[in-house]
Amino acid sequence: MKISFPGGKKVNINYKDFIIKTDQPIINGGENTYPDPFSIFISSIGACAGFYILSFCQERGITTNDIELLLQTTKNKQTKLIEKIDITIFTQNFPDKYIKSVIKVANLCTVKKHLENPPQINVIFNKND
Repeated sequence: MKISFPGGKKVNINYKDFIIKTDQPIINGGENTYPDPFSIFISSIGACAGFYILSFCQERGITTNDIELLLQTTKNKQTKLIEKIDITIFTQNFPDKYIKSVIKVANLCTVKKHLENPPQINVIFNKND
């Protein structure tokens, strides 16, 4: 993964065959042309849980047309950091016999598992001489 700086407050992530573009909101000096990195981070939790739910439903022939997920965060008032994330599954036509299973499957999300057991993150400086 390589990170580059294309100008302004934009930061691009080159990962595998993709370029993930980020920017900052206008209030932070950006142009608000792409999501900010934190929004991508939070979104990845919902997308990951959504993928597990989608796969569960597809394997069982359950329609996903009316399924929606709502991700809500609660911040700590002192630290201003998120201390709780709730993912609510909304649907009208879901088989009752699968409700506990689909919740269990959503909890298998690998992004969620990494947050529960965070990796060590090191920042290393290497001056190119």
